[in-house]
Amino acid sequence: MRIEVPRAVCEMVERLERAGFETWTVGGAVRDAVRGSPGEREDWDLATRAHPRQVRRLFDRTVPLGVEYGTVGVFGSDGIMYEVTTFRHDVITYGRKAVVAFADSLQDDLARRDFTVNAMAWHPGEHMLCDPHGGRNDLEKGVLRAVGIPSERFREDYLRVLRGLRFAGTLGLEVEPETWAGMIEAAPGISNLSVERIREELMKVLAGPRPSRALDLYRRCGAMEHVFPEIGRPFADDALAAVDAVQRRDPTARLTMLLLHGLGVAAPLPVVSGLLVRLRFSNDEVERIRSTFSGGIGPLEGVADDAAARRRWMAQTGQAALRHVFLVWRAAALVGAGREAAVERAIAAIERDVDQAVPLAIQELALAGRDLVALGWRPGPDIGRALRRLLEAVWEDAVPNDRERLIGMAERMGPTGGT
Repeated sequence: MRIEVPRAVCEMVERLERAGFETWTVGGAVRDAVRGSPGEREDWDLATRAHPRQVRRLFDRTVPLGVEYGTVGVFGSDGIMYEVTTFRHDVITYGRKAVVAFADSLQDDLARRDFTVNAMAWHPGEHMLCDPHGGRNDLEKGVLRAVGIPSERFREDYLRVLRGLRFAGTLGLEVEPETWAGMIEAAPGISNLSVERIREELMKVLAGPRPSRALDLYRRCGAMEHVFPEIGRPFADDALAAVDAVQRRDPTARLTMLLLHGLGVAAPLPVVSGLLVRLRFSNDEVERIRSTFSGGIGPLEGVADDAAARRRWMAQTGQAALRHVFLVWRAAALVGAGREAAVERAIAAIERDVDQAVPLAIQELALAGRDLVALGWRPGPDIGRALRRLLEAVWEDAVPNDRERLIGMAERMGPTGGT
C-alpha cells in the first residue's frame, strides 16, 4: 500500500532523519488513510526519537505545546503547525493522565496507545506501514480493539472509554467483546476525569456525521450517566435521532437538542446553566445554549399569527439565538413527521419581523427617554413605563416604529401615562 503524505510533513521527517532521529507519521491521519478516507492535512502527527530540545533546534518556528510530555508544535513549509512528539512509554498510570518517559523505539510508543487502529505508523520515505498490533486487519474487519488487555488499558486513562465510543460510532466499528466489557467496567471512572476532557470528547461526537451511533454506545455502556449526572432518565431512540437531524455545522445546537430531550423542555433554565457551567462552557456558549433551550423543540401555538406574542417571545429569546432555535425546530419537525409546515410558517413570520427590524427592546425604539422629557415628562420610572407601553404598541401593530408617530402616541398618553 501507499499513503499520500503532505509534502510539508515529508520535509519534516526528512530533516529529522538527516539529523539521525528516526521519525514516523502516526495518529488519526494514518488510520484514516489506511481505511481509505484520508483525513485533513492538520491531522498529521509525527513520532520521533528526537527529544523536544533537539526538535526545537532543527526547526525555526516551533511552539512548546507540552515539552514535559515530549510534544513540540512545528510549523511546516505550508504554514500549518504539526505536532512532533518524542517516542514515549508509560511509567505511572492512574486513570486520569499518565506519567511518561521518553523511549528509544517506535514499538514502545505504539504499545502505549489506546486502540489497535490508532497504533499504526507510516514511514513516508520508506513507504512502510508499522502495524505491530493488527490495526489494519481490525479496520478491514470493522472492529475496534484495545491494545493489550482492555481492562488495564482503560484503567490507565478513563478518557480512553470515551475516545473508544467516539471512534466506534464515528468510524462505524463494532467494539470487540473483551474491549466492550472493559469499557462497561471502566465507565464509572469517567467521573474522575476533568470536565474539560469530557466536554472536548462530547463535542467531537456532536460534530460528527451521525452522533447517535456514539451516543447510543454512551447509553449502552453506562457512560451517559457519568457525562450528564444531572439527567436521571435514559435517552430514547427518537431523542438520538433528533440530534442527528440537527445540521452538523452547529454542534452546540445538537447539544441543546440532547438536553431538551434529557432534561425535558420544562426544565428550569438555572438547571441548564448549571450543567453547562459544570462542563466549563464559555459564558457566550452558556448564554447561547440556554437561549436556544428556552425556544423548546417547536414554536408556541399561534406564534405565526399572534404578532404581539411572537415578538414578546423573540425579545425573551434574543435575536442572536434565533438561528440556533430554528435548527432545533426543523430537526424536531423532521423526526416528528407532520409538523414541518407549521414550523416553517412560524419561522417565516419571525424572519419577516427580523427583516423589518421590528424593535425587540426599548433601546431599539425610534424615540428615547429624552424625547419624552422634551414633551414634559419628568425623569423617573414613569418614562420607563411609557417606553414599555410604546414598545408593546409597536408589537401589537397599533403604531409603527416611526419617531413622529411614536411622539404622537406619547402626546396622547400625556406625562401621567394616560390615553
